[in-house]
Formats: sequence, structure tokens, C-alpha cells
Amino acid sequence: MKIKTKLILGVGLLFAMIVLLTVLSSIYINRLSNDTKNILIANYNSIEYSRQMINALNDGITNPNSNKSFSENLEKQNKNNTETGEKELTEKVVYDFKILLENPSDSSIQYIIRKDLSEIMLLNMQAIQNKSKIAETTANTAITWISVTGSICFIIAFVLLFNLPSNIANPIKELTESIKQIASKNYSERVHFESNSEFGQLAKSFNTMAKKLEEYSNSDLERLMMAKQRIEILINNMREPVIGLDELNNILFMNETILKIAGLKKEEVIGENIETIANKNDLISALIQNESKSEIETVKQKPSSIKIFADNKESYFEKEVIPIKIIPTGEETERNIGKVILLQNITTYKELDFAKNNFIATISHELKTPISAIKMSVQLLENNQIGVLNLEQQNLINSIKEDTVRLLKITSELLNMTQVESGSIQINLVPCNALDIVDYAINATKMMAEQKQISIKINIGNNLPKVLADTEKTAWVLTNLLSNAIRYTYEKSII
Repeated sequence: MKIKTKLILGVGLLFAMIVLLTVLSSIYINRLSNDTKNILIANYNSIEYSRQMINALNDGITNPNSNKSFSENLEKQNKNNTETGEKELTEKVVYDFKILLENPSDSSIQYIIRKDLSEIMLLNMQAIQNKSKIAETTANTAITWISVTGSICFIIAFVLLFNLPSNIANPIKELTESIKQIASKNYSERVHFESNSEFGQLAKSFNTMAKKLEEYSNSDLERLMMAKQRIEILINNMREPVIGLDELNNILFMNETILKIAGLKKEEVIGENIETIANKNDLISALIQNESKSEIETVKQKPSSIKIFADNKESYFEKEVIPIKIIPTGEETERNIGKVILLQNITTYKELDFAKNNFIATISHELKTPISAIKMSVQLLENNQIGVLNLEQQNLINSIKEDTVRLLKITSELLNMTQVESGSIQINLVPCNALDIVDYAINATKMMAEQKQISIKINIGNNLPKVLADTEKTAWVLTNLLSNAIRYTYEKSII
């Protein structure tokens, strides 16, 4: 039987028992309530009416209050005839009461009425006793049925309590133990459950998995050896030098490229500590001299350049240390198991970089000569001996003069481009006024903005503190930004 079916039957049976007990209890409680209600309402009222009428007779029927009380209770009793013979006795009392009203002093009539009322009381007392016995019988029957039903429900619930959880927990426990055996590499472990249940399907899948693991385990060593050979062939055929280290910095492998460059032999280095090899080999020493042991093991370092004499020339390599970390099976914390030192040949890029720098330097020197000539020509034009310039001409001369100065500065910056590329550019940081830098950039782009009828709005606070910056280079950057803004802004716009 399936686990789902067992759970449905077990829970459904418990639910049915609860409903059965509830319905059975409700039925018998309702019966007891009705029996008690009948005793209180019908018979008790008849006894009370009879007692009131006897009291009225004792007080004297000639008394108006007694007469009224007798009449009212007689009328109520006439409407409350519930027992056999009670109606006839009540009618007789009514008849005798009429006679008594005509002869109030007739004691024989009063005796007859008292006798009839006593019989009515006796009749209702007997009815109360009978109904009490019926209620008691009903209560006993209810107790019997509820007890029997409750006992049956208790037995069923007790059986379910001990059997249903074990039917679910025992297979899970057995499966857990089998999984532990598999985790311990005991791949011959098998589980056997009832085939019709969900656990049977699980056992079938588990046994299939264990069988495949057993097959894989038998062929694991051969596969590992083949995988090792593939990796060794791959590493040895890499053009880039590669060194593999374990967590103790012992050398696991070196490919042919690094062995050739370092002048080492494979059998001399495998299994040796890299620091021991570094003491005997300058190249290996250069590879690890700037690295601490802890950093190599825990942190992936940024690539760094190193110069090596290889292939009868100076070659440049970019060194990268890659830590190898794993999370062991069943654990949550990473563990370092080694690292790989990879050298990438960047000689070609370095040569291109040198050629670019030489080209920039040559162009800068070549540009300086015509720019200096333009500057000298501007100075000659400003000489009044040649001729007096009008205001518009003077503005043009000033603009040319400023552009010439700026071009000279740009060529100077081009000469320092190698410093920029190497990250060692010289910055002359001095306290300066931010407004002066802004004015310089605006004056440098003023003509360009006027051509497109673009207005430049300045929003600078008063009493600003001086900033620490390189005035020339900051102004150059701001001028470039402003020039781009003017170039890509529509005419008659505002910047």
C-alpha cells in the first residue's frame, strides 16, 4: 500500500471516529435534555397547580383571593393535562368546584375536590418517577454506547499511533543508514522496501544509483589516470609558462616552456618546494620575490609585468597567480589546495607600446616648430610698427595667441603620455582658485560657442576655498569637456 493511501486512511479513520463520537454524544444529550424538560414543564407544573388549589381550599373558598387563586390554577391545570386519566380528574374537579361555589359550606364537596387533586398530584409524581427512570435509562444507554464507541476509537487510534509513524519512519531510517554507507564509499549497499509504496520506487532508484556508483568506482582509477595524462599533455603544449603548486608551495608541475626559459629539468623540480628552487634559480626567485606565502594561498593577485631574457632577446611577461580553492564534500568552508602561476607573453604589446610612444614623441617635436612659428607671427602682428589693429582684429589675434599657448601645452602633455600609460604621470598639486580654472576653460572655448550662438552660464558660490589640484591639467580636462558639450549642443542653447 502506498504511503499516501495509508495517511489518507489513517487520518480519515480518525476524522470519522471524531465525527461518530460527536454525533452519538449529541443525540443522547438531546434525548436527556428532552426527558428532563418534560419532567420540569409538564408534571412539575401540574403538581404546583394542585398544591395551590389545595391551599386555596384550606384558606376558605368564600375568600375572594382564595376563590380567584383556585380558579386561575384550575384553568392552568385544565390546559396542562399530559398524563393518562389526568384530564378526567381535572374535569371532575371543575364540576365539583362549580357545585362548591353554589354550596360553599358543603365540606363533603371540598373533601372530594381534595381527593381528586391529591390523585392528580399522585399521578404526576408517578409520571415524574417514570420519566426519571427513562432519563436514567437513556443516560445509562448513552454512557454504554459512548464508552463502547470511545473504546473502539481509542484502540484504533492506539494502533495507528504505533503503526503509522513506524511505517513511515523506519524506511526513512533504513534509507538514511544506506546513504551513510554510500557516503563511506560502500557502493555495494542496497535497500529493499515494499514495491507498491513510494519507498519501493525510491529504493529502486537508490539501488540503480548505487549500482552505477559501484561501476564508476571500479573504473575510477583508470579514468583518473587518463584525465591526468590529458591535463599533462594540455599543460605541456601551452605556449605560456605555467607552474602548479600545492598548499605547501611544493611544485606539482612545470610545463616545457617555463623549464626551457628557466633552464631547469622536470625531474629536478617536481615535488620540491618553490622557495628551495628560487634559491638556486634567479628567474624563479623573480617570480615569487614580491609575494608572501599567505597572499599566494588566499588572494587572487592582479597581473604584474616581469622582464625575462628568452629566445635570445628581452621578453616581457604578465604574471598572474590564481589560487585554487574547493569546498570539500559535506563541508561549508572553502579550503585552499594550491595555486597556479601563469605567465602570459606580452612582448608584442610592449613593442607596439614603445613604437606608439616614439611616434607620439616625434609628432610632438614636429608640432612644436610650426606652433612656435605661429606664436612668433602673432607677436609680430601685435607690433604697432607693422600697423595698428582694430578691435575685431585684436580679438582674433588674442584668440590665436591663446590657442597657440594651449597647443604648446598639449604637445608637452603628449611628450608625457608614456608617464600616463605607465601610471607615473607627474601631477603638480598646488592650492588654486577653482574660478580661475573655469574662466580659463570658458575663454578657450568662447569663439567656438559664439559661432553656434551658445550661451555659457556660470553658477559658482561666493568665498569658495581653494582646491588642491594641478591647474594646467585640470583646466585642460575641463576645456575638453566644455568643447565636447558645445560640439554636441544645438545652436542658440544654454550650457
